[in-house]
Amino acid sequence: MALNVGGTNPFDRQQKLDGVKNIIAVGAGKGGVGKSTVAVNLALALEKLGKKVGLLDADIYGPSVPRMMGLEKAQPNVNADKKIEPLIAHNIKTMSIGYMVDDKSAIIWRGPMLFKAIDQFIRDVNWGELDYLIVDLPPGTGDVQLSLVQKVPVTGAIIVSTPQDMALIDVRRCVDMFDRVKTPIIGFVENMASFVCTHCSHESQLFKPGELHKFCEERNIPILAQIPFNPKTGVASENGKPAEEKGFKVAAEKLIAKYSS
Repeated sequence: MALNVGGTNPFDRQQKLDGVKNIIAVGAGKGGVGKSTVAVNLALALEKLGKKVGLLDADIYGPSVPRMMGLEKAQPNVNADKKIEPLIAHNIKTMSIGYMVDDKSAIIWRGPMLFKAIDQFIRDVNWGELDYLIVDLPPGTGDVQLSLVQKVPVTGAIIVSTPQDMALIDVRRCVDMFDRVKTPIIGFVENMASFVCTHCSHESQLFKPGELHKFCEERNIPILAQIPFNPKTGVASENGKPAEEKGFKVAAEKLIAKYSS
């Protein structure tokens, strides 16, 4: 079944984002797999490799970027051209609904308001010149994902999953969604692939391995990186600091190799 909205081609409204060379969507079929951690640390790794990077927190209902980038209390300004100036941390330009609402307030929006918010974050933010704009998508396959691919040509998507078969159920839906909206799948990041002991640094299996690798082989989708569950990474994210995990650098290097800019 072909994707169609209102009887028109949803991609007719796509417009390039001036100055941005690559838009990379980071998604997952479900919550709780560490998608935001991957998105934030992928952006940080790209910047360390010398790229100009932006990070758009498109998870309207559960924004994580302000805390993970150490910008919880910050608020953006509007410039003379009536463009929102992104907030900068670790030399990365960021935007999130979390900068504009109280962190204790629930955001209760329906589809049209989500579409408008994403449009503003894309068109009304002074992103400037970027090699990569990393978009942290909300869990699932809903309005925000559709809005993004309708508004701008997305270079490709990275899917975050954990190893077990329960995650694979949702992964298949996520892959199907990106296929339907004609967004190339760059690869998977397998998060929590193992557990690293904070005392002895021994690495052991955290989950029973499932069929994720077999699925990737069947679909010819590469595994960009396998990220261990490391409590130090979680603590770093909570404190708004970059994580020292080489897997993110590996994923960033593969991304640069595929979409050199």
